[in-house]
Amino acid sequence: MTQAFRRYKSLVLFLPLLLAACRSTPPVTSSGANPNAGRYTLEQDVPLLEPIDLAAVREVIPKLEPRTAAGNKSPYTINGRTYTVLRDEAGYSEIGLASWYGRKFHGHLTANGEQYDMFQLSAAHTRLPIPSYVRVTNLDNGKSIVARVNDRGPFHPGRIVDMSYAGAVLLGYANAGTARVRVEALVPERAAGPAVSAAPVRPPVAEPVVDPAVSVDSVVSERQLIEEDRGREFLQIGAFATETSARSLQERLRSMTDMDVVIHHEPAANGAALYKVRVGPLADDVTVRALQEAVAAAQLGKPFKVRL
Repeated sequence: MTQAFRRYKSLVLFLPLLLAACRSTPPVTSSGANPNAGRYTLEQDVPLLEPIDLAAVREVIPKLEPRTAAGNKSPYTINGRTYTVLRDEAGYSEIGLASWYGRKFHGHLTANGEQYDMFQLSAAHTRLPIPSYVRVTNLDNGKSIVARVNDRGPFHPGRIVDMSYAGAVLLGYANAGTARVRVEALVPERAAGPAVSAAPVRPPVAEPVVDPAVSVDSVVSERQLIEEDRGREFLQIGAFATETSARSLQERLRSMTDMDVVIHHEPAANGAALYKVRVGPLADDVTVRALQEAVAAAQLGKPFKVRL
């Protein structure tokens, strides 16, 4: 562990709730809501800062990992611009603006199907392979951290990386919203054997859950809903190939929560049926966290948030 990281982790930083200033002022609707307040439309993000325990932020150590098919679709087009994912991150180095994303994305899926955790070190990049590792250095104050790239973005001209909230705090620009940084790819040393992908925990039901369908397009579409404050949020607990298994999980969940438990039927990628079990619309964060803990304790999987 580096000396700089020990110094940061030894601190418990409580940031006041405040709003980062925008460099440009988007139009305001008659209701007073900002229709464009979001990650990909403003020159600078406007998330709320909140308390963070830096002692709980885990140091990122680069290691060999298999690439994910979902996160590495190439080329892909967002907002009329086409991006090509690098086949190899070795030698990548770039200077530009870094932004960050926080609470409103917390618990939603990243481009490779993981849950975004704003309190750990991760990054979103438009072209680096997923997963990969980068060293990000704030050129204004010299602070530097290592982060794991597991998401796509930022899709805004001039920005080259979107850091997690914890990353922005450790780099010293969470308050400002953006910072001029250098992003350098770190290539893990090869081990004696092949990289092994950790198998996801499966709920003990008769039929295994189907992996969530994740793509760059679906992640960005969901984020646009979040940023524009459209739609409603649900917890997705499982997805099944048969309605019988979905109904079984639905009944178990109804005994655990007063919120509605619904089954959403849609076609799967292979043309077969897919039954997604969701709880919601979601209430306050305390209720949601309690349900997540109850689901985990019952070994029913690890739910993630979806915006519909």
